[in-house]
Amino acid sequence: MTLQAAQRRIRVPRLPVSRSRLAPRRSLIPAPRANSGPLMERRADRELPSVGTDRKWMRTLPIFAVAVGAAMLGIFNYQKSSSSVVSSTLYALRTSPRARDILGDEIYFAQQIPWISGEMNQLHGRINISFWVKGTKAQGKMRFRSIRPDRMSYFRTEEWSLETEDGTVVQLLDQGSDPFRQSE
Repeated sequence: MTLQAAQRRIRVPRLPVSRSRLAPRRSLIPAPRANSGPLMERRADRELPSVGTDRKWMRTLPIFAVAVGAAMLGIFNYQKSSSSVVSSTLYALRTSPRARDILGDEIYFAQQIPWISGEMNQLHGRINISFWVKGTKAQGKMRFRSIRPDRMSYFRTEEWSLETEDGTVVQLLDQGSDPFRQSE
């Protein structure tokens, strides 16, 4: 038997129950202030903290944008420098007798972190890149331009040249010997 049923059976008088005794109204407690000590108790009905109108993050937004932009440029340049097109042109430059006469042996990128300028869009059939190379004798800027006229054709090399530091442009692409042409 429950307690209420037993009280009814022996006819215990019921006291009037006020609503305030069941759920007492609690006053709002202000939110803790700075340096007010640890918060020992959390109550759900406490006052919310004030929303600050501090906009210090607005000062760092341009720095963040510049950092993200620099990271994107670095990632895209790394993708270009590690592509098969750059590796192939550098290999062809190393094996070209005319380039070896100008640059010397041990042909590689001029900088430790090379900057590949231009467009490399193999999907749409457009490659137009240039970068600095050096050898044991000199250094120069290698330019390579190749297009693919339509989807089903091969790439056609239009320019492969080496510009030395004094401004002399040497065409490395001979009509009879294209090192980039696939044998058909």
